[in-house]
Amino acid sequence: MRERLEALKEEALRELEQAQDSQQLNDLRVKYLGKKGPLTEILRGMGALSAEERPVIGQVANEVRGAIEQVLEAKQEQLTREETNARLRKETIDVTLPGRRRDAGAVHPLNKVIQEIEDIFLGMGYTVAEGPEVEQDYYNFEALNLPKNHPARDMQDSFYITDDILMRTHTSPVQVRTMERMKGEVPVKIICPGKVYRRDDDDATHSHLFTQIEGLVIDRNIRMSDLKGTLLQFVQEMFGQDTRIRLRPSFFPFTEPSAEVDVSCMMCKGSGCRTCKQTGWLEILGSGMVHPRVLEMAGYDPNEYSGFAFGMGVERIAMLKYGIDDIRHFYTNDLRFLKQFVHV
Repeated sequence: MRERLEALKEEALRELEQAQDSQQLNDLRVKYLGKKGPLTEILRGMGALSAEERPVIGQVANEVRGAIEQVLEAKQEQLTREETNARLRKETIDVTLPGRRRDAGAVHPLNKVIQEIEDIFLGMGYTVAEGPEVEQDYYNFEALNLPKNHPARDMQDSFYITDDILMRTHTSPVQVRTMERMKGEVPVKIICPGKVYRRDDDDATHSHLFTQIEGLVIDRNIRMSDLKGTLLQFVQEMFGQDTRIRLRPSFFPFTEPSAEVDVSCMMCKGSGCRTCKQTGWLEILGSGMVHPRVLEMAGYDPNEYSGFAFGMGVERIAMLKYGIDDIRHFYTNDLRFLKQFVHV
């Protein structure tokens, strides 16, 4: 039995040295040291030995097991090291290669202009108010001095869902809802940004969906001069300190008096060019003093309070600011167009 153990030892050590990977090494571990391995079978047969032979053979068997386990451990360390080095060589990153450039996102030009306009008016003490895009006819028209069958409704060809529900045609309903919520309290000083909808043929300067920002101020002793000063400060911060404005008489059912506001052309500085059609001026927004009837319907005494309102198209502002000649560029998601605003 001693000779058998020695032969087993030599055989096991020889095969262990020839192992090529961890899986093969583990198979050899099971083969020689497992429950069905030859070493276990020899140990089970020790019962047939005499009392004098058992301790001798037992000691030899333990020495064989120890030798096999020692070689197994050393071989496992060697194979692990070799496999790790092989994997590192295979997975090595060549840091000298140029990196893969990732396209940087950017704020959409319309959102950029909205943020800039909001920052200007927030600096003047305004707050931002919002309201639903699907609106009631009462808030969109009637509360703004546009009763049923009023001819001025034709100016805003609307998307009606039912007889009394429509897609809002301006953000003025937010002003009405704000006045209702204030319940006659002053001051009211808000701007209302948001999308609006009108049935229109899309072309370079028109869209059935566009973005408006309207403003409303209500308090005691609000005058037309306050409106003009506010708008002058806005356009100078938006387009430059040398920008001038002029107010032209106009008509809006919810303001009286009403005025269209022009700014001096930022392309030619007012001297006349193709952009301003040689006039030196560009139309930018509508404005006026809040109509007494609108104040009264919202719960304000027009004999005690007054206010002004204004409204502008964000696309119009952005087109003037960035020299864009087609409103459709804002909505067609052409990356060639949008990438121009990554670093603006």
